[in-house]
Amino acid sequence: MIAAAEPAVVKALSDWQDWLAHERRYSAHTLDGYSRDLNFFLKFLCGHLGHGVGLNDLNRLSTRDFRGYLARRNADGLGRTSTARAMSTLKSFFKFLEREGRISSTIIQTVRIPKVPKSIPKALSIEDALTTLEVVEELSDEPWVGKRDRALLSLLYGCGLRLGEALKLSRDEGQRALEADATLVISGKGGKQRVVPVLRAVGKAISDYLDHCPYRLAGSDPLFVGVRGKRLNPAIAQKQVREVRALLNLPASATPHALRHSFATHLLGGGGDLRTIQELLGHASLSSTQRYTEVDGEHLSQVYEAAHPRARRR
Repeated sequence: MIAAAEPAVVKALSDWQDWLAHERRYSAHTLDGYSRDLNFFLKFLCGHLGHGVGLNDLNRLSTRDFRGYLARRNADGLGRTSTARAMSTLKSFFKFLEREGRISSTIIQTVRIPKVPKSIPKALSIEDALTTLEVVEELSDEPWVGKRDRALLSLLYGCGLRLGEALKLSRDEGQRALEADATLVISGKGGKQRVVPVLRAVGKAISDYLDHCPYRLAGSDPLFVGVRGKRLNPAIAQKQVREVRALLNLPASATPHALRHSFATHLLGGGGDLRTIQELLGHASLSSTQRYTEVDGEHLSQVYEAAHPRARRR
């Protein structure tokens, strides 16, 4: 129950979250972030208006009210990326309310979202990525745990999976990855599915792990398990990468997700085309994939020098 809101607003919020979860198939992590954003906004409005927020209050909000909210976030030291996400959350919520006929105001759609600095994915070098896979296997006193961690990170770097996607894999899916010319069907953000080929080296790492895993895993059981046989917590994988980072003196940007970035960057560096990389990563928009052209600009310059007729002329 949100103390800053009347029951009708709380009900509307619950209905919106149900719609996001079941119709848009947003993850629990995303829904939790949206909930925090709206809770912050409603608490701001409660202080701003001097009473609990009702649907009529939401309907009567002006551009000045939203600007006051943005000013409050700025005064609290919240960054532009965080504020842009929060405004995107509000726009989604208000659009839902308007579509459901609970309010008629569309004023928020005219409020400009703060521009977010364009971020460039931070990839590891090929040497650092391969060394990370080797070192993570040596960290644990239990050999099977080390082989588990290597297999997990191999999926991130060798197949471009997100950490959460790899941890969702079942024992059956892991077994299929061992077949010749194996592929995995991965359900990514928003339930979007993609087919990812499994490199022979990745399949070997998974096979090595399964051969040494002390637990008898049924087909529907999680592929990656912790020392107690339950689904592996992502925090464990993140901790292992932090230890590797310290041992190899890698930058703070060297995270599990950086291995996915490295997958895309090194594919592009090897001559892969953006459309193929987009499909392998599961990006809905090519613009997300195009960020990697900035990462690998040096390689593209070399391709130009070697291939373009004007570059070859002396």
